[in-house]
Amino acid sequence: MIRRLWVQLALAFTLVTTLSVLMTALFTNTRASADFRTFLAQSQVQQLDLIPRLTEYYATHRTWNGVETVFASIRGMGPRGMGPGGPGMMRGPLELMLADAEERVVYASVSGSGSAPRLSHDDMRQAMPVVVDGTTVGYLVARLQRDTALSAAAQHFLAQLNQTLIQAGLLAGAIGLILGVIIARGLTAPLDRLARAAHRLASGDLTQRAPVAGPVEVSDAAEAFNAMAASLEEAEQARRRLLADIAHELRTPLTVIQGNLRALLDGVFPLEKDEITTIYDETLLLSRLVADLRELTLAEAGQLRLNRTAVDVSAIIAQSAALFTAQALEKQVTLHTDCEPRLPPVLADADRIAQALNNLLSNALRYTPEGGTVRIVAARAHQPSCASPDTDMICIRVIDTGPGIPPEDLPHVFDRFWRADRGRARAQGGTGLGLAIARQLVLSHGGSMGVESEPGKGACFWFTLPVTHTSVTSQPLDASYSW
Repeated sequence: MIRRLWVQLALAFTLVTTLSVLMTALFTNTRASADFRTFLAQSQVQQLDLIPRLTEYYATHRTWNGVETVFASIRGMGPRGMGPGGPGMMRGPLELMLADAEERVVYASVSGSGSAPRLSHDDMRQAMPVVVDGTTVGYLVARLQRDTALSAAAQHFLAQLNQTLIQAGLLAGAIGLILGVIIARGLTAPLDRLARAAHRLASGDLTQRAPVAGPVEVSDAAEAFNAMAASLEEAEQARRRLLADIAHELRTPLTVIQGNLRALLDGVFPLEKDEITTIYDETLLLSRLVADLRELTLAEAGQLRLNRTAVDVSAIIAQSAALFTAQALEKQVTLHTDCEPRLPPVLADADRIAQALNNLLSNALRYTPEGGTVRIVAARAHQPSCASPDTDMICIRVIDTGPGIPPEDLPHVFDRFWRADRGRARAQGGTGLGLAIARQLVLSHGGSMGVESEPGKGACFWFTLPVTHTSVTSQPLDASYSW
């Protein structure tokens, strides 16, 4: 069984072309033979001057009654003769029928030919009109009798015609085969390249791309393959970066713990409470890192448990602001809230939303200089920065007057372990997972999170939450956790 697509297409092209030519040749041969016999019959009619005689008869009598005399008068005048016949009937190679202007048969030269009262459609196609004073007054149909043998010249002509048709069919079949192979190869070549690229991709070469060529359907498939390959390559790079980042984050506290324990064992450091406290702090950082990784993994997998109820956003904001008031006073940063009056409740897990908001506040206070301002703004999602296809949302923004975020860093703000200043974040206990977890928590609630910033003009982190029309049933129980 032939399994190559281009071979199947080429054979299909050849088969269709050959069948089309054979059917055309058969129809043409049949029609040409019939038309040629009609041509011979009409040639004999012209030699007999039958049309002028009929025209003269009708012009004289203004009727076809008695027209048999015209046909009787031409007996024996045609090629091979008409032969003897009865009154009004002629026998010989020609069959003649005459019809009036309404196509009703008024004369037939052979018995049975005029049994039909009117001329058929095929008869009318072959009929020669009889015109008197510019008006068609009748139609003459002439054809050779079926048992009439053609002359040698006529038979030779038909044989040459059939031979020409056969040659044309063979030529068309050959051309169809050649074109079929060319077109089939043109169609399947991009598919072959796509298959080879897929095999190399499956073997581990994620940089493999398929050339975009061929018909629209094939090029669309190649573009989809390239998009998939790019996604796989990006996912693989992200996985490698994640493993490298995890190893890096784990190595630092483990190195500190190992070094301090070695120093204690060697007597370099005295076995005192302060040294043990340092080691304990590093274990806390390790524990926090593992917990954050687990929570982020659960959130991304959609397995994080959420207790969604109707929540008052203003209450969450007030509680978070109260939690960070002491830190803001210590840094001499102004912290205030601005909530739109009568905000409807949102459908959310109060503790998780407080957790996300606390992370944004912690980062804002961390990077806002002395004398700066941090604002928490909550309103219906009409702001351009909180654009959402669902207008029934509430947008919460945390705006600071810090140094801002460089444009090249904005796409990475929500990446795992990304820090603009690694050393500073680690010194303050951060794991680099806070914003990633906060964004995933908001996404789990059906909202979205983003950031807008210009260097020197501060930053604005925002997120949206869906509105619910039920009454408030929950408030955050523990809003103290942040990264």
